[in-house]
Amino acid sequence: MNLIDLTEHIEQWAIDRKLNNADPHKQVLKLGEEFGELCQGIVKNNPIQVSDSIGDMYVVLVILSMQLGLNMEDCVEQAYEEIKDRKGKMVNGIYVKESDL
Repeated sequence: MNLIDLTEHIEQWAIDRKLNNADPHKQVLKLGEEFGELCQGIVKNNPIQVSDSIGDMYVVLVILSMQLGLNMEDCVEQAYEEIKDRKGKMVNGIYVKESDL
């Protein structure tokens, strides 16, 4: 399955459970929880936990976008449009955009 199909399945899963109308504040807390698990997986060098956490964060973000009346694809497209022509350089292993140098 491709990401578009998976996203549609996630959206339907959320609708079936009425998560699309739930409190987005709670969903943001869930995102923080999943991010913590991602950090733990990175620190412990646990690729299975890292992969699971990234997937879980995507699911949470899809549901959060629904709760806020946003389209996930539009959000990602907007982010890409913002970065696509960005220039910068690596500083101590972190990409720093030109305007912040």
